[in-house]
Amino acid sequence: MTIIGCDLHTRYQVVAWIDEETGEIRTRRLEHENGEARAFYAGLPRGARVGIEATFPALWFERMLAECGHELWVGDAARIRASEVRQQKTDTRDAEHMLDLLRTDRFPRSWFACPAARVARWSSKRRDRRSDWAPGLPARGGEFEVRIMVPLSGIA
Repeated sequence: MTIIGCDLHTRYQVVAWIDEETGEIRTRRLEHENGEARAFYAGLPRGARVGIEATFPALWFERMLAECGHELWVGDAARIRASEVRQQKTDTRDAEHMLDLLRTDRFPRSWFACPAARVARWSSKRRDRRSDWAPGLPARGGEFEVRIMVPLSGIA
């Protein structure tokens, strides 16, 4: 199984993984805009595990990994940072540190809801708000939100 530590930012990411042929740790900076990140993950064998810090909602990244057949692990950012002994932070060092935590089974994985559960929760909140705004209208389900967030076939 390929294990990848990823320091994810809004415009780019730095990834670290172990080259299976040589056994050395490789790092690479991937840009999001030009499709470099998508091409990198699509080129990996299915079933790779990718670990990131829980720093911002990266739903697009979660969807992209799912489309490529990879598993996303989101870690508690404070516990990841606390486990690092060096105080100086760089993107490459952060990615390598997450790779090390994943490889040694010390990655502080955080729980988060699956995409379908998040859509259902978000839709019910929207439904409640709509009924507050227009008390005379019936509160309908969030069909519009579901189409944007998750294909309807993904909701049972």
